[in-house]
Amino acid sequence: MIFFRGVSKTFGRHAVLDDLDLHIERGKITFIIGKSGEGKSVTLKHIIGLMRPDAGTVIVDGVDLGSLGEGELLALRKNFGVLFQQAALFDHLNVFENVLFPLEEQGAGLSRALREQRAEEVLALINMLSVRDKYPGELSTGEKKRVGLARALSSKPAVLLYDEPTTGMDPLVSEMIDKLIVEVNAHDPQMTSVVISHDLKAAMATAERIIMLYKGRGILSGSPQEFRNSSDPVVRQFFAGRVEGPMEFF
Repeated sequence: MIFFRGVSKTFGRHAVLDDLDLHIERGKITFIIGKSGEGKSVTLKHIIGLMRPDAGTVIVDGVDLGSLGEGELLALRKNFGVLFQQAALFDHLNVFENVLFPLEEQGAGLSRALREQRAEEVLALINMLSVRDKYPGELSTGEKKRVGLARALSSKPAVLLYDEPTTGMDPLVSEMIDKLIVEVNAHDPQMTSVVISHDLKAAMATAERIIMLYKGRGILSGSPQEFRNSSDPVVRQFFAGRVEGPMEFF
């Protein structure tokens, strides 16, 4: 679904991405992990075309993003949904209006009744219909995340991007978000989910594939089991510093 071929991006003298190669399979849950500053968010911005590489190629669903003009990029972004790190709900809109918003902006050809039906469907999918009339200020942090996910799903994206979905969450809420990611992909097996995270424990429990970035490159791409079995010293150090709980990950 998504390929990076020799992608480099530099800010000043700092090379954030350095000849990065990666591929993300269609219909899978892929975690891109690494310490802060290793290029995870910059990678996400390249996937959606918000940044262009200094060198290399980004291909999404067979399309070279570098060949697209701004209008074509805007059209392509309609195939993406994004769950932002802080949910990024509109405070002046209630839950239902927040979820409806992408459909109002992009839902040309859909009647108002069909747009509202879709908003109700995704709220039901994440068990949030009961709060449809509440405003973001009345929601817990976990509830805001769920509503943000419903909004990201409302336009039936081919690719769903999660930007640090469990950052700042307590363990129970983090586990709930992890389960939601799995449930959402099970509901639509053709959807590709890309999760940017430094939470290795969540990645090991949730991902089908994991890509680890280090110094702007992908040092390992594989299944959770392959990460457990890796002898790479950088991977082992990341395990030692990030994974909490029983030692069965080692």
